[in-house]
Amino acid sequence: MEDDAKKPLVVLMHGDCELSTKNLARVLGVKSVAPCVPAVADRHSGYQVGGTSPFGTRRPMPVYVERTIAGPPYVYVNGGRRGYRVGMSPADLVRVLKPVLVDVAIVKGG
Repeated sequence: MEDDAKKPLVVLMHGDCELSTKNLARVLGVKSVAPCVPAVADRHSGYQVGGTSPFGTRRPMPVYVERTIAGPPYVYVNGGRRGYRVGMSPADLVRVLKPVLVDVAIVKGG
């Protein structure tokens, strides 16, 4: 993702939800937030789209995590290549990434 100034950011969301870019922009205090084109996302993260991980990105980027991700005992996060997931406790995810917790999810189909 990137804001209206083209600054990259990472957003972790539940797989059964969509990101409200309007709500995220409001939280960030920017005009808009939108997905990067794949080539730009690859350049920022160092990963191919579909395999982007919030860990070990090429460039440091702020990380935003949907607040309810901290609820389940275990979560799976992309591990750096398509189809590769890493399981961990949400507490470890928060400890390592030091994300900003946000409420920007929309339930798909809802």
